[in-house]
Amino acid sequence: MRLTKTITAVAVAAMTATSAMAGGLAPAAPDTTVVVPVEPPAQRSSWGIILPILGVALLIGLASSGHDEEEV
Repeated sequence: MRLTKTITAVAVAAMTATSAMAGGLAPAAPDTTVVVPVEPPAQRSSWGIILPILGVALLIGLASSGHDEEEV
């Protein structure tokens, strides 16, 4: 019986001490740091001009190498 009263008293003391410190000892400092995202400059790609030029060169090459079947 004596052990039960001691454990109960310790539990009550722990609960009241925990709830008393729930808010913390120091006031919370507001976070006033404003971070503005800065986008890096867009990287330019040379594929925008190289790919169409290669496509046109491929089409010209296919058109000029066309074989007529009557060349026998």
